[in-house]
Amino acid sequence: MPARSGIFPKLFGRSDSPTRELAPYKRQYLSKVDIFCDLSAEEMEMLDRMTRMTTVERGQAIYRHLDRAEGLFLLKSGRVRLSRVGPGGKRLDISILEPGTFFGEMPLLGERMRDAFAEALEDCFLCVMSQADIERLVLSKPQAGLRIIEILSRRLSESEARLEDLAYRDVPACLASVLLRLSREGGAIEGITHEELGDMVGAYRETVTKALHDLQSSGYITLSRRRITILDREGLESTLEDA
Repeated sequence: MPARSGIFPKLFGRSDSPTRELAPYKRQYLSKVDIFCDLSAEEMEMLDRMTRMTTVERGQAIYRHLDRAEGLFLLKSGRVRLSRVGPGGKRLDISILEPGTFFGEMPLLGERMRDAFAEALEDCFLCVMSQADIERLVLSKPQAGLRIIEILSRRLSESEARLEDLAYRDVPACLASVLLRLSREGGAIEGITHEELGDMVGAYRETVTKALHDLQSSGYITLSRRRITILDREGLESTLEDA
């Protein structure tokens, strides 16, 4: 189901009242974002002044296709799903972002967010920078620009790997690949529905459900309500070799 209307037009120039109590901690939050790790204390103070804070509820769209976003979103807490919307309205998930990184960079690269879609998978805390401010930061601090390039290159490589999965592997193997990627930081994946996994592998929910139960029967995973626990990573990896 499509998320509710995007919040992007409401973001710039204000901070939500729930975030005011967090304002003293904003600089600490920003220092943990991957592209700002090289900034000095003075530069972090400048960054603090540049950014606005907001909260986004689970299931709410941060921006939708056709939105003309002109800024960068910094994810402090929660998870965000990035998707593309095809001509027929079919959505393909591109990435699930964890805290400590950024998204919404397309306008900075000269591209509109025409087909892009960002949705909060959990309640999220965001800091937002205008396009003008991020451009000034990159010009004054090239290390930040280099980190943006490094992270975007890594995401491009991951997207190419996913395209290879979709082109050459069947649904169970694609699903195993997604589960391995989502569980990179631990043994469990939480808050992802079968329908959302279907969007990631280009399959119907029923097909994904059957594949998940097959993986569970093989002893590779266990399933519970909105939680998938990886029991045997080597077993999951073996399904990729057999595909």
